[in-house]
Amino acid sequence: MALRCQFEKNNEVGVFAKLTNAYCLVAIGGSENFYSVFESELADSIPVVHGSIAGCRIIGRMCVGNKNGLILPNSTTDQELQHFRNCLPDSVKIQRVEERLSALGNVASCNDYVALVHPDLDRETEEIIADTLKVEVFRQTIANQVLVGSYSAFTNQGGIVHSKTSADDQDELSSLLQIPLVAGTVNRGSDVIGGGMVVNDWCAFCGLDTTSTELSLIESVFKLGNQQTSALTAEIRDSLIDTIV
Repeated sequence: MALRCQFEKNNEVGVFAKLTNAYCLVAIGGSENFYSVFESELADSIPVVHGSIAGCRIIGRMCVGNKNGLILPNSTTDQELQHFRNCLPDSVKIQRVEERLSALGNVASCNDYVALVHPDLDRETEEIIADTLKVEVFRQTIANQVLVGSYSAFTNQGGIVHSKTSADDQDELSSLLQIPLVAGTVNRGSDVIGGGMVVNDWCAFCGLDTTSTELSLIESVFKLGNQQTSALTAEIRDSLIDTIV
């Protein structure tokens, strides 16, 4: 399912939340409405944790993580770090890094197997990402943009990249990641995919401005709810064939 929501009248859902297959982080100080959208979809399967990073609510842009781990900037306080350790599953390894490019969500994007990172990221940070998240790391740009985390979103099923990504670049990224990729937008034409949405293997949340065309692209590339659709299509086709025969 792909759902629309807002954080305090802001459509940049990916700025205020981080979603993986093992946990969901949401910023503190939002409306109950925002939290209830996440909790009604996710609470049965993964924890929805309210928190801040370095006292900021932009937690989706400050950290990078997958089902194996969570990497936080060095500015994260000890109290915040302890809070995440207490609330996240024991299997999730949490690590702080000393990194000049501290908005980690903007400079790295990953699923459970592969990560794309900013070309200028420290070698040490790259090793920590590979080690903590158990992923293969590639230094890349997307449509000549170095902020790979801002201009892409991908899961183990598929991914969306900046709308101006050339076909050749899409093919190259797709073969690196081993998943199908499409160039698209979110929030009625915004290229900042990572800021405008969060997604995992079974669920996506986008800003309220996201059009139905963008939603259907998101649902098809991330294979969200396809099982029901394909079963329904097959049923309709069979009944049509019966009628014609």
